[in-house]
Amino acid sequence: MSSRERVLGRVRRALAGTPEDDTPYERAVARDYLREHGGRTAGETVDLLAENLADYRAIVHRTTDGELPALIARLLAERGARQVIVPPGLPPAWMPADGPARVEDRAVSTPRELDEADSVVTGCALAVAETGTLVLDGSPDQGRRRITLVPDHHICVVRVPDQIVSSVPQALGRLDPTRPLTWISGPSATSDIELDRVEGVHGPRTLEVVLVGQPPS
Repeated sequence: MSSRERVLGRVRRALAGTPEDDTPYERAVARDYLREHGGRTAGETVDLLAENLADYRAIVHRTTDGELPALIARLLAERGARQVIVPPGLPPAWMPADGPARVEDRAVSTPRELDEADSVVTGCALAVAETGTLVLDGSPDQGRRRITLVPDHHICVVRVPDQIVSSVPQALGRLDPTRPLTWISGPSATSDIELDRVEGVHGPRTLEVVLVGQPPS
């Protein structure tokens, strides 16, 4: 008898005599917790997102649709980016025509090739204000997960207020659980046993978030 069979046998014996419960999981688990903490206006929710993003050391920008291309061009220029990865569904108008060389998100690209890119520009599925979290789901304007993990600089565009929710429960209600979800709270950071913070180990060292869709306050 294998170890697996022994373990499963113990589980079956422990469950012997337990009455069957066919209650669906959605009804068996209570969901009576708060959907959000306090009541906020749309503007206050955006401000909370910006505050929490900055607390995680992300760099937050606010702009309008018309000014977005110029802002992205400036951020890439300030970074000195020579190559930028662009997902296939990113709106063409977002990217400057005379900007860095664009690298397509291709399945055959190797990690070394992705590492040669200086920056990546994506959209997002939504953002959570209470936790300062961006969620990517692999949609065409976001691309494969790895393109946002290998380059050292990530510019993520969030549409205001449509893509912003107050809380994680609200986010889960809008997300498709079958999609490859990536939850991002600030730039990549870790620390050792002595609490020395190191950024850029598991993802971009620099995260810039552009809140677009209303005049900057």
